[in-house]
Amino acid sequence: MNKGLIVLAGCALAAAGLAGCGDTSVKRMDVEEVKDISGHWNDTDSRLVAEEMIRDCLSRPWLSGFGKQPTVIVGTVKNQSHEHIATDTFTEDLQRELINSGKVQFVASKGERGDVRDERLDQDTNSSEDTRKAHGQESGADFMLSGIISSIEDTEGGKTVVLYQTNLKLLNMTTNQIAWNGSKKIKKFVKRSKAGW
Repeated sequence: MNKGLIVLAGCALAAAGLAGCGDTSVKRMDVEEVKDISGHWNDTDSRLVAEEMIRDCLSRPWLSGFGKQPTVIVGTVKNQSHEHIATDTFTEDLQRELINSGKVQFVASKGERGDVRDERLDQDTNSSEDTRKAHGQESGADFMLSGIISSIEDTEGGKTVVLYQTNLKLLNMTTNQIAWNGSKKIKKFVKRSKAGW
């Protein structure tokens, strides 16, 4: 390899190293502040969709027609969109809205119930008789909320329109009847400038 190429290669590596050593700036934000950077589904979308859909769900006739305060569980929300979505965060947002409404009772998820059952087994061996919690006393859910998040993406020349659609269903655990079916759409227009080289 001639000396000119070696010098050029060394300069390129040095420049790449310097480019990676830029200052990092961090600014704390209010958690309620909306900051859409990438155009992807984000924390604001999750929170607003959960709030609106649970508000709609709890305003429908199934609730007053049930005759008592129903017990609800959130099942699976599947991500069928074109991008990664943290559905665990979304189901937590749904759960929070349901519990804080005061209109329904709420039972723990499958994983949480497993932890509680393990604890009860441990209490059988290690807790005093008067503080031990008995098996077989759990509240069963009357309804299960589940659904999907899907998306449609239309892209052309650095411009993208993305439609996110969240569909949720509330199923009667006894009859398998659909007590409520809700849908919420979010549409975003994203314009990306071409990288300047």
